[in-house]
Amino acid sequence: MYFAAALAVLLPAVAGPALACGPGRRWPRSGLAGRVRAALSALVATIGRPATAVAFLLAWSAAVVAVFWPLGELAHRLEPTVDVPVHAWVSTRLDPSFARLNWAYTALGDRAPLKVVTIVGALVFAALWRRRFWIPLVAILAQFPLEQYVQAVLAGMVDRGHPPTGLGTYPSGGIARIVMTFGALALFAALTFRLGRRARVGLGTAVLVMAVAEGYTRMYVQKHWLTDVIAGLLFGPALFLGWAVAVLVLVGPAARPRPGTGDARPAGGEASSAPGTVISSALVAAGAPGPGAAR
Repeated sequence: MYFAAALAVLLPAVAGPALACGPGRRWPRSGLAGRVRAALSALVATIGRPATAVAFLLAWSAAVVAVFWPLGELAHRLEPTVDVPVHAWVSTRLDPSFARLNWAYTALGDRAPLKVVTIVGALVFAALWRRRFWIPLVAILAQFPLEQYVQAVLAGMVDRGHPPTGLGTYPSGGIARIVMTFGALALFAALTFRLGRRARVGLGTAVLVMAVAEGYTRMYVQKHWLTDVIAGLLFGPALFLGWAVAVLVLVGPAARPRPGTGDARPAGGEASSAPGTVISSALVAAGAPGPGAAR
């Protein structure tokens, strides 16, 4: 279990930069990314940015449910052959001191502390964005109920129950909340400040490490089945990507604020390029330039 704990930190720490430098660089040049940019640009020209952002987010959320519903049914079928043996194996290897450490960390994924992080983050970035304060205020606050209700829909549709030692449902909400909440703060940090590519990749990797570590602790304290955790590590980033694209559609090419002034910096590139750059990043828009960043 100690070896698995080390891997839960080391693997995402390596995978984050690798994803950003591999798929993260290739995606913006792909034909699919170009079609997404063109479709969003046309929709913005027709119904405006706020309506396009909301429509895209709703459509993306529905697509996430459509994909993860059958995956949940598959996870339910694998419960006797995968989840139950892994749960039994973990239960025989628990160490009281190490368990206390895991209980302390896994609480980070609970709703109560992340509500505080969400509210504080929304207020801080609203103050930094000055005249466009409503964008981070609405977007950061909205990610919390978005994750909660989409995850609740999936949990109700799959209805697979939970381990005898915990109340965790499919997919792991604790993991998804960490990805959504800290991913939102990382994205707005990238949009607000002049962050180089290495800094953006670092932010994305940090969120990935936090999410995988949360998954490990949820397994160790036996709140979730293994397949709940794996699904959470896929569900959280999938939902976040849709939210991030919607945010960049809303922000548009107008600019990010200069902290403390509310002034805008001119955008570099077409308005429609922002969504493609977010999708291209590994998690948290790690490799995507914010509006106004040099290209």
